[in-house]
Amino acid sequence: MEYEVVIGLETHAELATITKLFCGCSTQFGAEPNTQVCPVCLGMPGVLPVMNKKAFEYALKAAVALNCEINRFTNFDRKSYYYPDLPKNYQISQNYYNLGINGCMNIDLNGNRKTIRIHNVHLEEEAGKLIHPEETGADYSLVDFNRAGVPLLEIVSYPDMRTVDEVDSYMQTLRKILLYTEVSDCKMQEGSLRFEASISLRKKGIDKLGNRVEIKNLNSMKSVIKAIEYEAIRQSALLDKGETIDRETRLWDEVNGKSARMRSKEESQDYRYFPEPDLLPVLIDEKWLSAIKNSIPELPLARKQRFVEAFKLSDYDASILTEEKVLADSFEECVKIMDRPKAFSNWITNDLLREVKDRKLDINSLQIKPKQLALLVEIVEKGTISSTIAKEVFSEMVQTGKDPQKIIEEKGLTQISDEGLIEAVIDKIIASNPSVIEDYKKGKKNALAFLVGQVMKETKGKANPKMVNELLKGKVGI
Repeated sequence: MEYEVVIGLETHAELATITKLFCGCSTQFGAEPNTQVCPVCLGMPGVLPVMNKKAFEYALKAAVALNCEINRFTNFDRKSYYYPDLPKNYQISQNYYNLGINGCMNIDLNGNRKTIRIHNVHLEEEAGKLIHPEETGADYSLVDFNRAGVPLLEIVSYPDMRTVDEVDSYMQTLRKILLYTEVSDCKMQEGSLRFEASISLRKKGIDKLGNRVEIKNLNSMKSVIKAIEYEAIRQSALLDKGETIDRETRLWDEVNGKSARMRSKEESQDYRYFPEPDLLPVLIDEKWLSAIKNSIPELPLARKQRFVEAFKLSDYDASILTEEKVLADSFEECVKIMDRPKAFSNWITNDLLREVKDRKLDINSLQIKPKQLALLVEIVEKGTISSTIAKEVFSEMVQTGKDPQKIIEEKGLTQISDEGLIEAVIDKIIASNPSVIEDYKKGKKNALAFLVGQVMKETKGKANPKMVNELLKGKVGI
């Protein structure tokens, strides 16, 4: 506890373009290995890269959303290093003139805000992917170059985080911003969003930073948290022994839950950066920058706060609704149709998300539309169906995309509000449960709930619950 943990993150996000950064090859995930390649992304002699304007605009959009100072003059550099999945033996990146610098992002920690500074945002090309055979004794690896040249956004934070809770909030918030601005699909399972953590320790009260260790091979946000927790313990044990922490890069072993040394930490000069001679600098004029700024939607933290204030939602409900842009958009569309924010919040955060989880649905491809959900809420309020039946109708709506009224008609789910019919069922239930009636008369009020349940069961949930309660009380009241 005498040490303070200092944490910074590098985030790599593949941009949502359909073609690569410097050629026309597809960026589609999951294609047969080495089928989405050409002489440019394979680094063949004599080829010339041509910048993908859409990729540059996506990177610029992210930099603006992260409150960066935008370099109006920016260019690309060659970052030289050898690795089997890097066909040119250098990576086209940005070093001398990053696209965005000195940005910041607010994170929310149980209602308290903290600002995390962004060192820089820059655009570069992806490397390929090594595939290591799983069979025992295999002494080779395979290379898939489909990913080589995919546009990659790198976001480098300052070492402003001190706890894993702050790191988790940073990752979640940054992911939401990238999704809201639609610059990346952020699918970690496909490698389109990755984090690398830098961790150092220093004694509390000391300003000077300790030697940092960078952790790679982090395939999920949970892995990031586990790696930081492990590394903090490992480094503190070394410091307690009077040893020094080496500046190094370590790989995270997910299976064994520990990090292992990969190499000493490179410095900028190790990459022998120099300006990319085959690409012209990019000049960003005011008109272009203004257009990008105007394209940025309301970001998640601001939207969450507005939902709390404008719709009187709880902080928790607003957080869930703004987790995905499609949820927040659907909620607002519903409220425009019918002013019932709490009802729509409940349906979306409880029933809709449960259906998505249970059925393993893509939240961005749901069949149910805001107009249909608004109609369902209206039908329930009119008493056409009970809230219990409404859940059955809603499930069918999610599955088929049908309007609620059509489902109600097809399945004969209209609520029974005929007093005579309900009274006949109640008489039958009372006659069948004399001991329960006696319990109720002796003051056991939960006995009434049992009787109501029996009536609802007998009518398959169609009886008007309010009418059932009133009629039962009239017949068994004392």
